[in-house]
Amino acid sequence: MNKASHLKGIGLKATGPRLRILDLFETSSDRHMSAEDVYKKLLSEDADIGLATIYRVLTQFEQAGILVRHHFESGKAVYELNEGGHHDHMVCYRCGKVTEFFDPQIEELQNRIAAEHGFTIQEHSLYLYGECSDCAASEHKPFKR
Repeated sequence: MNKASHLKGIGLKATGPRLRILDLFETSSDRHMSAEDVYKKLLSEDADIGLATIYRVLTQFEQAGILVRHHFESGKAVYELNEGGHHDHMVCYRCGKVTEFFDPQIEELQNRIAAEHGFTIQEHSLYLYGECSDCAASEHKPFKR
């Protein structure tokens, strides 16, 4: 199914900005992008799409299940394609790099702890904050919170 048909199938018109933003998420090496990140990338590609339109499209894509929104410690929302599989995130305080990971032992432990407390997990997010190896190897002073 092509992108235009996919959008129409979920009730969204296949407009130029929607198709361009969807393509950006599908092709970018950056898996987690804020509205501002999307805007900068589109500007660098000479796409004439305003920031207000980008915010609107990102919200529509989130509501349609195309994108997943995260709120990391930076305070700004970042989005990633909803590819259906669960994963957790490690976020570097210094450079903002986001690393995805999945560990079945962590998932099992969370479920066991929840069950011990009579709790059934419906969904969850695990964000680990620290310093990535690139920042740790740099000459900058260590990050202190």
